[in-house]
Formats: sequence, C-alpha cells, structure tokens
Amino acid sequence: MEVVRLTGFTGAQIVGVDLSASIDDDTANRLRSCLDAHHVLVFPGQHLTIRQQLAVTQLFGDPVGLPYVTPMVDQPNVIAVLKEAHEVGDGVFGGDWHSDFSFLENPPAGSVLSAVELPPFGGDTVWANQVTAYRTLPAHLREIVDGTAAVHVGAPYGVAHAPAESARSGASIEMRRGDPEADRERLHPAVLTLPETGEQALFVNPIYTTRLASMTGEESAPVLAEIYRHATRPDLCYRHQWRVGDLVIWNNRAVMHYATNDYDGHRRLLHRTTFRRSAPR
Repeated sequence: MEVVRLTGFTGAQIVGVDLSASIDDDTANRLRSCLDAHHVLVFPGQHLTIRQQLAVTQLFGDPVGLPYVTPMVDQPNVIAVLKEAHEVGDGVFGGDWHSDFSFLENPPAGSVLSAVELPPFGGDTVWANQVTAYRTLPAHLREIVDGTAAVHVGAPYGVAHAPAESARSGASIEMRRGDPEADRERLHPAVLTLPETGEQALFVNPIYTTRLASMTGEESAPVLAEIYRHATRPDLCYRHQWRVGDLVIWNNRAVMHYATNDYDGHRRLLHRTTFRRSAPR
C-alpha cells in the first residue's frame, strides 16, 4: 500500500490496494488513518460493484440512506448520481460548495463515490480542506466563529429558501421538495472538533447555512461570504478529474465539496454511498 499526496493540503491517492478483495483489519485501520490525515482518498481503477462499494463504505462507518433523495431500487443506501445528456441548462446535484446534509441532527460523517459512466470532458469534483481553512482563518473572523453556532436548514428541500427552478438538478435524480420540515433550523458549532484527530474544522457552507446564531441573517451574510471566499481558495482544494472505475472517499466534516456542471449534452453516472458516525461536537 502506497500513499501519494495529491496537493499540499487536501487529498491522497492510495495505490496497491484492491478494494474488491477482502480487506484485513490492519489495512482497514491504515485506510481510516489515511482518511483522518488527508480527508479525501482517491482509489483509481477499482471498478467496484455496488455490493463491493457498500463493503468499502462499511470500513469507515455505518452505511446510511439519506432523506429527500430517492435511492436506487432495492438499494436503500445507494444513490445514482445521474445527469442525462438531454438535461441541458439545468443545475446539477451538489452544484455549489457544501457539506452533505449539514442540516440534519447528525450530518453524514463521509461519503463514497464510484465513477460508472463519464462524459468525454468535464464533470470534475472539487474538495476544499476546512481544517486548513480554520487554521489559516484571519483573526477577525476567528473571533466571530469561535464558540458560536451556525444555523442550518434543508434549503433545497424546503419552502422558505427553495432554489429557483433553473438552479435545480434535473429529473434524473428524484428528490422530495417543498417540505416545511426541511426549513427547521438546526444548530451546529461553526467550528467542529474532529473526534478522530482532535483537529478543528470550519462547518458552515453556502447551501445549508443561513446565518450565524449570534447574528441576524442580514448581519451574517457579509461575514459568511468572507469566510467562504477564504475557505474555498484554490490552494486549499483538490480537483478530481474522474476516470471510469475511480472511487473517492471523503470526510464530510473536514471538507466542503463542489460538483462542476460543464458537460451539458453528455451522460454522467456515479454511485454514491454514505456513512455515519457519532454526531459532531
């Protein structure tokens, strides 16, 4: 097993591990340690079946289904992240910086994506390291976020903050929208302590965070905008150019991610699984 860093701050490629085979305890522990250290792990050319992907997911936490997004038939813990060639001019699933489902009481600890069918160009995914973002946060912003909470709501699935039709992903991913329960405000620390390492990470994002608990929405807007500009700087990011068979795992509480939407007219399909651990603190 070889670990190759992909950028100065975010991501590592794992070479020499066949995820389709049985993974022994020592290798599983090493992989979990690598995820703790690098936050995003890339396994090229794995070509896993759904059953094998679920087994890999289980190495990192309990596989879990997600609300509001319809899973694959007979696979309650698997989502087909699909955009068909005819879906032109629409938004894309995950098409803004976010931490997955941060508005839940216990947001996902991480996710796994496996590339099944790809466009001839585009469709990259980008991750931004929020541990480094917090560590390098300017002092005046750190004074604001330290010790405070952020308010999260399920904006894409609710009523009060529902996105415009043109910004929504197409019909290939079936979602339940217009649910007033998704507008319920949920508080999480603006800075999480990661239990695996004790590191601290920013935990706010443009899709689900509406304001800082200590401020109104109007007061929060310029502060959050400044935080997002800092937290998504290119030097904090790893951008993955997918190849069929690639598998990527990330820590949802240590990074934000962004799905690019630059492949209109072409089909793109990835299988996504998600795992949970204890609630963030």
